[in-house]
Amino acid sequence: MPVSPMNRREFMQKSAVTSAAVAVAGAVGSGTAAAADHEPEKTPRTWSFSILGTTDLHSHVFDWDYYKDAAYSDKAGNSVGVARVATLIKQQREAKGEHRVLLVDAGDIIQGTSLAYYFARVEPITGKDGKKGPEHPMAVAMNHMRYDAAALGNHEFNYGIDVLRKFESQCHFPLLGANALDAKTLRPAFRPYTVKRVRVPGAPDIKVGILGLTNPGIALWDKDNVSGKMVFPGLVEQAKKYVPRLRALGCDVVFLTDHSGLDGSSSYGDELPYVENASNLVAEQVPGIDAILVGHTHVEVPSYTVKNEETGEEVLLSEPYCWGYRLSVFDFELELHHGRWKVTSKTAQTLNPNTVDEDPEIKRLLEADHELVVKYVNTPVGTCTADLSAAESCWKDVPIMDFIHQVQMATVASGLSSADAALPLISVAAPFSRTADIPAGNVTIKDIAGLYIYDNTLYGKKLTGAQLKDYLEYAAKYYHQVPSGTKVDTATLTNANNFWDYMYDTAAGVDYEIDIAQPEGSRIKNLSYKGAPVTDDQVFVVAVNNYRANGGSGYPHIASAGIAYSSTNEIRQLMIDYVTSKGTLNPADFAVTNWRLTQGGTPVF
Repeated sequence: MPVSPMNRREFMQKSAVTSAAVAVAGAVGSGTAAAADHEPEKTPRTWSFSILGTTDLHSHVFDWDYYKDAAYSDKAGNSVGVARVATLIKQQREAKGEHRVLLVDAGDIIQGTSLAYYFARVEPITGKDGKKGPEHPMAVAMNHMRYDAAALGNHEFNYGIDVLRKFESQCHFPLLGANALDAKTLRPAFRPYTVKRVRVPGAPDIKVGILGLTNPGIALWDKDNVSGKMVFPGLVEQAKKYVPRLRALGCDVVFLTDHSGLDGSSSYGDELPYVENASNLVAEQVPGIDAILVGHTHVEVPSYTVKNEETGEEVLLSEPYCWGYRLSVFDFELELHHGRWKVTSKTAQTLNPNTVDEDPEIKRLLEADHELVVKYVNTPVGTCTADLSAAESCWKDVPIMDFIHQVQMATVASGLSSADAALPLISVAAPFSRTADIPAGNVTIKDIAGLYIYDNTLYGKKLTGAQLKDYLEYAAKYYHQVPSGTKVDTATLTNANNFWDYMYDTAAGVDYEIDIAQPEGSRIKNLSYKGAPVTDDQVFVVAVNNYRANGGSGYPHIASAGIAYSSTNEIRQLMIDYVTSKGTLNPADFAVTNWRLTQGGTPVF
């Protein structure tokens, strides 16, 4: 999941790269190399090459929104999908020369769209019923695009290690993870790095070491899939081990691809001893790095520099947003000194693929897979008696969120022991998408998938009344403080403290108020269960997704709480099954207004 972006203005001010820089770099490299053939041997030979970077593609192949069953569109005019990015990459290779361009990804490849789910669960690449599985569309596309390497993202582990290993076997390039270690041997479970050679006529090859680092949060977020199998130490710690090794191997350029943001923050607080968004710390603390492709945080950072505290050298970083919104372009110029190449200049920028056409070969290769998924998401599962919208879900208790709560509580209730079944049962869930809408009339898979966009599974955990209040107070920091008598503007009310919508949990099964006039930590008022105030020692079973149950977003108490229930079934599929079994989705069956915002005790809405 993405985390908080840094100050975009700061990044933009630091980025002084223009498209002209690309052309200049290419012209300088080719021109000086030709001239050097006629110069004395002592004159340094120069050369240039580029590394192109993508990240957080999340199985966006085409410029298509499976939840809306339409071409992708947003207010910024972005396009999505590697099919368009592939056209930009072709242009870069044609302009600079095939052998002067490397292509790298920073992770989160095989999860995130209905296409990803289809090839992990419906028609899995691992095969089912004794039959061989298909090739993953992202492997097909990225092989066609000739990627040189990709880092592991945290979402690579969502479907289990078997699916990831199968995807790895289908890729013609290595998946890198220097800090993804076998839990027993503490040896790398994936390749830590790869070394590529840029051919230079009449001169030594330029050796480019590419080191891949993934996110330590995997140990929390996908605990069920990796516990006892893999461990994930910090990025800084592993970079300190492998960057010197790459230099010792004679690498002229050391390039990192990090599935980790660059603001030094962690959404999981102190649940882990390693920083979640550590790319800036790697640049500062590990000498010998030339540049870093950044991922995980879903922001655009065209060009950003960090000074290494030991050497004083500038490390260049770039993050190309997500979903194929952008392509990062790193341009390097080098000179040959005494048989070794030295970097003399490096720049970075991001390019927007929204003005180019999709690559026709990718369309030819994957159109049939795409149509399979379109047919799947348009499968009717039932009907709905009223339009259910999530537009106001971030500040009002709306029926569409109660649908999630109802499914979570009903599922957990069916699997509790007799002792735990006697405890009060509640649910917590976050509004993942403000644009989600389940229409009146026919309900399809895409309608439900658009509401619950993550592949989370379900837990039942035990919290005391005091812990539950702490939990809800933590959630309430999502709101900016608005003093009594001040008009409440929903456009500026939410996302305080870089607390994003997917991080904000509401609860069902208890009644409470959130007083936004009060300071953080003192906002939850009148917390009650079935009309009686919740007591500190009262014990609740809380239906909660695995991401939150394992410490995601740093909520207090929940990660260490006792387990009353767990399942490997995705909550989204449970919601689909609920509608299928009922036939009709009727808010009268589950919609209850149990929480509201207040100012000094006065209801806001």
